[in-house]
Amino acid sequence: MRVLVLWADDRSPNLGVRALGAGTAALVRRVWPHAEVTFQNFGHRIPQLPIGSMRSLAREHVTRRRGMTEWLAGFDLVIDTRSGDSFSDSYGLRRMAIMSAVAEGASRAGVPVVLGPQTIGPFTSRRGRWLGRRALARADAVIARDSASAEYASRHGRPVDARSSDVVFALPALPRAGERDVVLNVSGLLWHPNPHVDFARYRETVCELHERLTATGREVALLAHVLDSPAADNDVPVVQELARELGAEALVPGSLDDVREVVASANLVIASRMHACLNALSQGTPAIPLAYSRKFAPLLGDLEWYATVDLRSDPEPVDAVIRMIECHDLARDAGHVAERARAAFADAERALVGVV
Repeated sequence: MRVLVLWADDRSPNLGVRALGAGTAALVRRVWPHAEVTFQNFGHRIPQLPIGSMRSLAREHVTRRRGMTEWLAGFDLVIDTRSGDSFSDSYGLRRMAIMSAVAEGASRAGVPVVLGPQTIGPFTSRRGRWLGRRALARADAVIARDSASAEYASRHGRPVDARSSDVVFALPALPRAGERDVVLNVSGLLWHPNPHVDFARYRETVCELHERLTATGREVALLAHVLDSPAADNDVPVVQELARELGAEALVPGSLDDVREVVASANLVIASRMHACLNALSQGTPAIPLAYSRKFAPLLGDLEWYATVDLRSDPEPVDAVIRMIECHDLARDAGHVAERARAAFADAERALVGVV
């Protein structure tokens, strides 16, 4: 069994993308234990897949000079992850169009295409809605990772074939060590001007949160979850500079295994990167997301995890975090989250089997 996983990999500086890749491979191997899994993503593409532009893909469709169709035809199944949250025009129509074109290329090559567990939408433009409806209609199976995405797909003409949860919950958990107290992930994306939240207010929130926690005797270490790269939104420079200013420990993991070990060692994780929270919760470590988009609340709500603060709407996010720490037994309640998530994989497994 040869499976191609699109838009996730095991080398991305974004450890959330690595978690998506490893988790999708783990989900595949729950069904086919000896499957050969190949990743393709923007940062690690092969010559046969000219994904630099729509023009290059269109040229390859006509000329077949690079052998894209033949290469895709060598797989038994394609799982299109859309990087977990890129099945949307929120990151630009160019990105959405290229992803859709590759999936269509696999379909034309005669390979079943599954939209793997992911957030579906939003599609806010006319072109985005057209691309979204077309991709949903052409997929051999559609798996949503939350109820809001399932409902959104239905409203756009394609009821999903399965509801699952995030594939990070398919990864093996490490023993919880309790070596660290609070691990605070600071997002380089939100630290600078961005389309999601007011970056200046985000900076104030992070610094005030550190101050309030340390004033009560908590030890706080700062975590990078997107590693250093030429991309402007990586976490490392922000984490290192802020750690120097605050006199805190800077945690810069080198791999997905490293970051999972870090969050498993914590008593509490507070994070703006969603997969920093999911890496924690998948191992029983309580996590409080500082959410900045629609992808957080539905997924966590389906898992009955209540401790989410929305940076876009909560007037006092630091107060909200402190209340959650003081008023809830987060450690006790976090222990049940992974069980609920793993129970949801049965439908996803049946959907995969059904298309092959």
